[in-house]
Amino acid sequence: MRFFILLLLISACAGQQKKDNAFLEDSTYVQYAKGFKVSRNGNIKQVEITKPYQGATAGFTYWLIPEGEVIPAHDPSIKIIKTPIQSIVCTSTTHIPLLDYLNETDALIGFPTTDYISSATMRSRIDAGKVLDLGVDKGLNIELLTNLAPDVVMAYTMTGDYGQYKIIEDLGTPVLINAEYLEEHPLGRAEWIKCMALLFDKEAMADSVFKVIEQNYLTLKTTVDNKVNHRPSVMSGIVYGDAWFMPGGQNFAAKLLKDAGLDYLWADDATNGYLQVPFELVYEKANQADYWIGVGSFKTMPEIKNSDQRYAKFKAYTSKKVFTYDARQGAKGGSEFLELGYLRPDLILEDLVKIAHPQLMPDSTLFFHKRLH
Repeated sequence: MRFFILLLLISACAGQQKKDNAFLEDSTYVQYAKGFKVSRNGNIKQVEITKPYQGATAGFTYWLIPEGEVIPAHDPSIKIIKTPIQSIVCTSTTHIPLLDYLNETDALIGFPTTDYISSATMRSRIDAGKVLDLGVDKGLNIELLTNLAPDVVMAYTMTGDYGQYKIIEDLGTPVLINAEYLEEHPLGRAEWIKCMALLFDKEAMADSVFKVIEQNYLTLKTTVDNKVNHRPSVMSGIVYGDAWFMPGGQNFAAKLLKDAGLDYLWADDATNGYLQVPFELVYEKANQADYWIGVGSFKTMPEIKNSDQRYAKFKAYTSKKVFTYDARQGAKGGSEFLELGYLRPDLILEDLVKIAHPQLMPDSTLFFHKRLH
């Protein structure tokens, strides 16, 4: 009898221990992003980066543990980050607005090739020597980074090559992979501000920021859906090497074009990356496109024509309906679109609506985009 009671007690304790260590997914925190999810167990937050790079078969799990709290027993594969963090090294300009919008600009202490950063507030810190240039992205100066001793490195990988990040972790600095670039929905990319916010215990602020962006975006989309009867055709991209590079039909750029009331000519493509299409096939399908939006680094119409005389045969070129997204550049030439655009798809959408349906917004000016001359 005593032995039976002892078994019951052991079983009950085991069940309680399992319950205490269980993380419950916060299904309301993330709505659009597919690349990360958040679970909670008391004060501990579990962040799972479910798809850290294209083709990944496994993700990464992080426990964000408040400073001073005991780290529970855990699987060695789980990465530990103490929060709230005070300092960070980022590796992509798209991470910079996340800090700015959370009022954590001062947390950045290192970045690879700081000239790429456009943010005016962050450039002030760079000019004051408060953000250390860590060299080229794929060849970070790990010694300098280690001496900085950031609380965390926010990184990205496009191939699954974790080499330099493994070294950084082995030297004592946790590395959090940000895979925002894989999100198919524009608002999914913007929602990664909520991932950054977890590091600073600023979930409420991130949610407020995101709700404004979301409302702006959805209001514009609803206006288009209700008031647009004709969708002008649009092409995108340019030739690199032997092929024309353009967004796949499920790419976030294609989603933006659709939501802006444009007929993207490759919208029926099922891929979410970038297509490589022979010039002849592009011309066959898009030579009568009404608009050409997204022309790489080209700054003028003559520059486009001088690069390849065939470009001038497209209707969009002859009718001068060619637009670049690089109207705004930082002090050192960095692209504000490539930096801020992930977080502010509402501003991109507003631009595209102004281009395709100016009657809906007759008194407004473009933000990221401009017509080439």
